Amino acid sequence: MKYSCPTCKKDIEWSNENPFRPFCSERCKLIDLGAWADESYAVPAEPDLTALEYEEDMFFTAPVGQDDNSRSH
Repeated sequence: MKYSCPTCKKDIEWSNENPFRPFCSERCKLIDLGAWADESYAVPAEPDLTALEYEEDMFFTAPVGQDDNSRSH
């Protein structure tokens, strides 16, 4: 079965001997990985804005193990 490398579009034969499939080479595989790493590629999704909901008092509490009286100013 022939197919095109997703990176360079070179026509190649699908083979179990190719450790880089679906890419034609390690180079093309790494180029693709780099594109995901630098966010050139992204999976489309709707942002979950409820995950960003915080109560205002959450930002004004003392760190765990401390209270307002134990801090030095």
